[in-house]
Amino acid sequence: MSDRDPESQVNRSNGVQLRQAQPVDAEAIHALMRPYVMQRLLLARTEAEIIELTRHGFVAYQEIEDKPSKLIGFSAIEIYGPKLAELQCLAVDTDFQGSGVGRQLVEACVARARELNVMEILAISSSERFLQSCGFDYSLPDQKKALFRQLRPRPTEFRGSDLGESDS
Repeated sequence: MSDRDPESQVNRSNGVQLRQAQPVDAEAIHALMRPYVMQRLLLARTEAEIIELTRHGFVAYQEIEDKPSKLIGFSAIEIYGPKLAELQCLAVDTDFQGSGVGRQLVEACVARARELNVMEILAISSSERFLQSCGFDYSLPDQKKALFRQLRPRPTEFRGSDLGESDS
């Protein structure tokens, strides 16, 4: 997928399409991610962080005649520099898991990184098998490995202020 071709059909039979994410999608992306954050499968993000991720992010949505379109998936690639990018925030509505939507979102992010001539993409996930099926592996061919050290606890809930709501 490129900036020149922001629309990409995912599954014509159920009205699912992919497009470049936009800042106006942030609230729906937040709602999509919320169950995964609560299960500690995704990191909580503020609305500002999600808006920033839309720059190189993609949404999957379903259009059904006479109904508003429904956002059913999101993923983004964060570009750290010419050598490294990270696949982030992959989330697909549970009703659409196994339908190919997640794979299409990953491929859109990989294509964006390729367009930007990024050398390597990192993915941190609890869905190792899925990412391996998309071409990711535990180490690069020259055996580089990522090691982590947690410095503070992960947030587990969205606060009302994360959604632009008041805390009162």
